[in-house]
Amino acid sequence: MNLLCVTVVLGLLAGAWAQVMPAVDRPACDSPEAEAAALVAQDYLNAQHKHGYKYALNRIEDIKIISTPAGDVTYVMEVDLLETDCHVLDPTPVANCTVRPKVLTAVEGDCDVVLKNVGGALTVTAFKCKTEESTEDICLGCPTLLPLNDTNALDLVHASLAHYNNNSINATYMLLEVGRLTSQIVSGGPAYKAEFVIVEGNCTNDACEPLNDIMATHGFCTASSSSATVDCKIFPNMMELVDSNNTVAESPMVHTDSLTFKHGLKHHKLTRFHNPELNTLLSAESLESAEVVPVAPAVSVVAGASPASDPSTSVEAPVVVVKRQAPSPEMMGDPAGPPVAPISLVPLCPGKIRFF
Repeated sequence: MNLLCVTVVLGLLAGAWAQVMPAVDRPACDSPEAEAAALVAQDYLNAQHKHGYKYALNRIEDIKIISTPAGDVTYVMEVDLLETDCHVLDPTPVANCTVRPKVLTAVEGDCDVVLKNVGGALTVTAFKCKTEESTEDICLGCPTLLPLNDTNALDLVHASLAHYNNNSINATYMLLEVGRLTSQIVSGGPAYKAEFVIVEGNCTNDACEPLNDIMATHGFCTASSSSATVDCKIFPNMMELVDSNNTVAESPMVHTDSLTFKHGLKHHKLTRFHNPELNTLLSAESLESAEVVPVAPAVSVVAGASPASDPSTSVEAPVVVVKRQAPSPEMMGDPAGPPVAPISLVPLCPGKIRFF
């Protein structure tokens, strides 16, 4: 009798315990749910990125969905992004932007992102990113990235902008920021290419100041020393974007050290982190996940795993772990009937690679 009472009490305690414990689900990285969350993360990260280029989703490395009995749903994701050729001021949707190929030195963003499902809409609450130049498959003689303060390449920027202003009848433009500088060895020496952003200037008596409001016109220019050409694409001003998108626009800040760049970086980095107090849900650093979880035909929610073993699932309450179970006899089919083909095990994560 005493043993029976103890068993009943333990069962009741286990049931009560399970009701207050958050559950962790691990959907496939290529599932529609994971894809939707990753695109929300991509757009949010691009919105926080004030300099350089937009980034496109390349791969979903990992995803956890943490649900509480109170109805709170939190997504913890690891995503890989690749730099595109669209500047952050370019209104072109990132889906229509071209990812920078490896031969032109790709730049990769590796981000951990925390999202909350609030009223059916996903909102990013924290993230942490690192941005690196890809050094894989760099060919001999291919263009190489230069520091954004390279003197020779900046000479090309200044000369190209002066040439463009001399042939512009609508406005005088000033340098907003340098986006990318490259060099390539050709016959006769190094050839330079430059990408830079310009902004409309307010000029009085040959002295010009960059306009820093939503009515200012901006543009993106490319220049080459080998062809002595400069080509500029002028963007709609921010007020026109407000009218077309019905959203509030922020005037881009002039990058005042565009000409001097003392940091010597070769590319613009994604914003490093947001809401560090929530980083307990993020891994120690953005690293590729080596975890492979097989698909199982049946799941059940059970308690008993320690959340301390995985810092990326650290939450205030203990975590319920989803354990995979063997298929039931009903799922295996009638033993007397025709044999059922075995269910193949495929990795849930990481997901597919979209570019390289």
